[in-house]
Amino acid sequence: MAYYFVSDFHLGSPNKEISLEREKRVIRWLDFIKTDAKALFLLGDIFDYWYEWNNVIPKGFYRFFTKLAELREMGIEINYFTGNHDVWQYHYLHDEFGINVYSKPCAFNLEGKKVFCGHGDGLGSNSLGYFIIKSIFTSKFLQFLFSNFFHPNLAMWIGFYWSRHRHQYDRKTFPFQGENEHIIKYIRKIMSKENADFYIFGHRHIETEMFLNENVKYLNTGVWYRNSPYAVLKNNEITLQHFEEEN
Repeated sequence: MAYYFVSDFHLGSPNKEISLEREKRVIRWLDFIKTDAKALFLLGDIFDYWYEWNNVIPKGFYRFFTKLAELREMGIEINYFTGNHDVWQYHYLHDEFGINVYSKPCAFNLEGKKVFCGHGDGLGSNSLGYFIIKSIFTSKFLQFLFSNFFHPNLAMWIGFYWSRHRHQYDRKTFPFQGENEHIIKYIRKIMSKENADFYIFGHRHIETEMFLNENVKYLNTGVWYRNSPYAVLKNNEITLQHFEEEN
């Protein structure tokens, strides 16, 4: 049995046509892994924008949700970590599909190995701007106002406009910074406490597989814009692999 880790599908970006092709590629990958998957870890930014009301669910992604339902009915455990683009993922996935939803990194004991994973946004960073935005997005009062005083059509337009604006910045992502990577700095601080064998994150959009010491490995599962990167833990070994590339 195998454990699969993936992040940053950004379904919905940059438009319906391109997103649909990526969604179909995701479905092919899910069909590929279901033959031996014991658990699937979705490490955030699965959607380019997501907002969940009590009684309203955003339109689209039918194929993806149907495939998740199929995996759950097969007995495959699914763990979903919210990212900075899908931070407003609340109860729908859990109540409708039995998917575990996490808003912070967590540790899992998998076949004798300890894995610490999450999305990765904000970890190890001292950016005041990020924490101001994060506090706004996670404010219960502001979420109440947004949910109750904005029609879903307007709310989704605002969300996708913001998301696309952020992508213009994200495409200017700094190249890999080695030990200066914020996520790696964060891992260094918690290593002695967590004592994990593997640390797996997304968010950074840079595929990374590196040893932090002779026993501890860090992986970043990259982004699915063109390549299809994912990590798989099998037979006590973890590796970064690729599925397909867009034409």
